[in-house]
Amino acid sequence: MARIKFLHVKGTWREVADAARTTIRREEGEGEPSARWKKRILLAEHSPVRKLCFNWKWEDLPYWVSVHFVRHKFGIEHFVSTQRTDRTGEDRTAKTQDAPVVHECFANAQAVMFISRRRLCGQASPETRAAWRAVVDAIAEKEPEVAACCVPECVYRGFCPEFKPCGYCSTPAFQEALAAYRSV
Repeated sequence: MARIKFLHVKGTWREVADAARTTIRREEGEGEPSARWKKRILLAEHSPVRKLCFNWKWEDLPYWVSVHFVRHKFGIEHFVSTQRTDRTGEDRTAKTQDAPVVHECFANAQAVMFISRRRLCGQASPETRAAWRAVVDAIAEKEPEVAACCVPECVYRGFCPEFKPCGYCSTPAFQEALAAYRSV
């Protein structure tokens, strides 16, 4: 399966807090915001959270899984390695859908949380879930509050909106995830 190379985080919580203060006509503050404040602003998805941006790269991601991620277009940019015959020297028409690509992304925190709702869902393909879980795990190492807000749609809404639910909402694990997500 694809390997992830986590590149970096841009933006700071101080910048997020100062942007939030700007929106309510307050002066810039000092110090690092608390973990509680970070979680609250992330759950509210107020616009200043977009100041936190993440850059990562999947290597050897199957082309068809890459297509799932390219569907996301708000707050994210995609850079996918070409399969053009004139650039690679390999016949593009001979490649299968699982041919590996390199897929690099740059996304803000709000986009990362939104993508999580779709790609951590039990109805997403296992390969897509695994690729996205690797991103969230890498984010957790640098920004645990952001990762804590990266949940499947059912946890975000408190119920499953899918036509064919996977059954997760009927499990104790769902109740635990829901309580953890809502805790501030």
